[in-house]
Amino acid sequence: MSKNVLDLVATVLVIIGGLNWGLVGALKFDLVQTIFGFMPMLADVIYIVVGLSALYMLYATFIKK
Repeated sequence: MSKNVLDLVATVLVIIGGLNWGLVGALKFDLVQTIFGFMPMLADVIYIVVGLSALYMLYATFIKK
């Protein structure tokens, strides 16, 4: 399966998002808020981009051929 740049970026972002959620669930530690908490709008953008990456991964996995 050949991956383009968008596939790779989306994969990395989904992994980062998954690790962040794992930290939140296990340790109550939000890495994104810790790093970007002084700029809440940037933290929100990061959450949105990670969410969009997850939607793209769903599309790439089940619809894209």
